[in-house]
Amino acid sequence: MKIGIVGSGAMGSGIAQVLVTAGNEVLLYDSNPIAIEKAGQILEAQFQKLAEKGKVTFEEAETYFDKIRLSDKISELKDSELIIEAIVEDLETKKDLFQKLESLVSEDCILATNTSSLSIASIASACQKPERVIGIHFFNPAPLMALVELIPAVQTDPDLVSKVKSLVENWKKLPVIAKDTPGFIVNRVARPFYGEAIRILEEGVADCATIDFAMTSLGGFKMGPFQLMDFIGHDVNYRVTETVFKEFFYDPKFKPSFTQKRLFEAGYFGRKSGKGFYDYAQNAEQLKPNENPELLQIIFKRILIMLMNEAADALFLNIASAEDIDLAMAKGVNYPKGLLKWADEFGLENLQNELDEMYHFYHEDRYRCSPIIRNLVKQNKKFY
Repeated sequence: MKIGIVGSGAMGSGIAQVLVTAGNEVLLYDSNPIAIEKAGQILEAQFQKLAEKGKVTFEEAETYFDKIRLSDKISELKDSELIIEAIVEDLETKKDLFQKLESLVSEDCILATNTSSLSIASIASACQKPERVIGIHFFNPAPLMALVELIPAVQTDPDLVSKVKSLVENWKKLPVIAKDTPGFIVNRVARPFYGEAIRILEEGVADCATIDFAMTSLGGFKMGPFQLMDFIGHDVNYRVTETVFKEFFYDPKFKPSFTQKRLFEAGYFGRKSGKGFYDYAQNAEQLKPNENPELLQIIFKRILIMLMNEAADALFLNIASAEDIDLAMAKGVNYPKGLLKWADEFGLENLQNELDEMYHFYHEDRYRCSPIIRNLVKQNKKFY
């Protein structure tokens, strides 16, 4: 299949690598000639590295790289059967691009966006044939992350969803189908991992190192929330939080924090800038966690409760199936297990009682228990 990719940054290049190793011909396009040249060098080095590690043969590495054409001319995308856009997260920029692409390609060409949080319906509205537009959201780094979220817009042809799902499976990826709502599955359900952790910090319950230690030692998470936010970068993580809050009509459960906003405003983006919640200078003092078991349990339970409740709410509002929500969180952000399965193990009545206790204490809407949990408790049922 001839596939065009627009945008040669880390995501666009990563998608290109995935697609050629699955046997497709790829045209990687970027309007910036310097960026496209750099992407070519990185991809060549990446295939070389895979060969050195024995993941592919040197002949295969060369063949894969030869299947990627690099171009700074948008007109060269005209023969594509599918185009995946991976450019800046700006709605108007994406809409302008989709208008241009539609004037170039055949009527059968599928137009896809890799957006992580913008409305697919809005992007599709820029096209004369919006039924050919769909969200295909890869996770970074695309070659390593198995999950791909598929997001049909209200305008998308229903037959296109199953067609694209088959394509993604042929790329050796795991597709999940999500409703076109802010953050889709992963970026929506993961919000409390960051938001509740910051809230615990702001209340003075514990410091960053202790909260991170609670989630990695008791929860089995690969990284704690503050480590992960610093790794992602506050320029990205804060913006996503802000977008999700705004797009959900300012629902208080998605409210951003002043603590992260101040880091963002100061340019303390995390690892990439050398400072965030932690200081990454060579001689910086490493914060030591408080290993009090009772405190760690309080932290872990509070964040986990909020995550399970958000996963339940996503199911209640038909954002995705229970299986796809759990698969998305396990494979999209490497959670130790699916949150709905975890909720069943935790006990839904326990979950309801814990949430009600927090709601009665704070009287804040962020702690409201999802109606689906109440319904299941009433019927003495589980998610599975």
